[in-house]
Amino acid sequence: MPQAAAIPQTTAGDLARRYRQTRALSLALVAPLSEADATIQSMEDASPAKWHIGHTTWFFETFLLRDHLPGYRLHDDRWPFVFNSYYEAEGERIPRFARGMLSRPTVAQIVEWREAVDAAMEPLLAREDLVPLIELGIAHEQQHQELLLTDVKHALFQNPLGPEMWPLGDARTASSLLRVSGKKSASIPAHLEEAAKPQAENPSRRTGWHTHPGGIALIGHDGSGFAYDNEGPQHRVLLEPFALADRLVTNAEWQDFIDDGGYADPRHWLSDGWAWVQAEGVLAPLYWHEGDQFTHCGWQARDPDAPVTHISAYEAEAYASWSGNRLPTEFEWEAVAHNFDPSCGNQLDEASPPMPVGGGELFGDCWQFTRSAYLPYPRFKPAGGAVGEYNGKFMSGQVVLRGASCATVRGHSRASYRNFFYPHQRWQFTGLRLARDIA
Repeated sequence: MPQAAAIPQTTAGDLARRYRQTRALSLALVAPLSEADATIQSMEDASPAKWHIGHTTWFFETFLLRDHLPGYRLHDDRWPFVFNSYYEAEGERIPRFARGMLSRPTVAQIVEWREAVDAAMEPLLAREDLVPLIELGIAHEQQHQELLLTDVKHALFQNPLGPEMWPLGDARTASSLLRVSGKKSASIPAHLEEAAKPQAENPSRRTGWHTHPGGIALIGHDGSGFAYDNEGPQHRVLLEPFALADRLVTNAEWQDFIDDGGYADPRHWLSDGWAWVQAEGVLAPLYWHEGDQFTHCGWQARDPDAPVTHISAYEAEAYASWSGNRLPTEFEWEAVAHNFDPSCGNQLDEASPPMPVGGGELFGDCWQFTRSAYLPYPRFKPAGGAVGEYNGKFMSGQVVLRGASCATVRGHSRASYRNFFYPHQRWQFTGLRLARDIA
């Protein structure tokens, strides 16, 4: 979450437009779902789709309307118990694993609540003093839009019928998936020159490398515009010379790893990762079956040239070791990413099926694992109040991912953005970009 003194990146008028667009997109994402689709919960890490649209509404009702609109009365004073996530300062709440038991309120009732909250928010959208908090709420809802998509995908995957959220006819072609909003990447400085080199395991596939000379790099958000509190404070980091691959690892390359016995060779695995592979019987990325892959359009033939997704940090580390490379640190990734436009690449623009397609952008397609633990930066202090619980208290045992995915709303991410998950989790659009040391 941002510090109280965060500088808003837009005016109240611009933010009102973004607020309305964000709220509309959430409803568009649940529109293809039946009541049952929107209610089921496939695992504790995931939440029902209708809980996501309820929780994001609870956020605005609680932290904006309740606290800043005199005389406002809660739509239903029982619902905060249902839609609070983990804010201890906001009191007791339903256990996370039980969210799928919420047959009521219905989707229609939650939509009615959303409409009432949106109407009540109108006078607050014009207040310049609330811009940072409203912008925080928008960013929070955008995060839940991505979670909604990945949680629904995991839920539908449990069904042996392989149901689709969107018919295949609604899926876009690869050319239309690679959306760039009319922008181009920033020019690459000389010290990040690309040198195409063949990968050792398959000379027919070539990977370029962005080389970096190392030295002192400024890491973290500079305070201009919106950012979460875990992106700062900006600080200095010493980097050794390194190179970062100019593309993501593909499905075909991952198949080479499988064919070479990668999942059966403990030499490439961290100890915890090897124990996880053995205990869970993992033999391939999540959603793989023979030559097919489960998508929001049901089972589809797997594209060998698309980036591999839905892998764990353990799998990413093992592949990097097998390929003779390594994962980048989050600081190396950011040092290169500052030279790219974060709004470019395959990201989410509308309510349509997210699908990785590949390309040369640093942002989009899938979140990229780093080898960095999710820890506070020097001089980090959580924001005050309940919103300060958002990031700081989770800085233990998790791994940092950078970039954006095909399910990330365009404009949500930036070079300093720190996503984080536990090393075994892989229901998100997670993949990898290789790095190597330079002598």
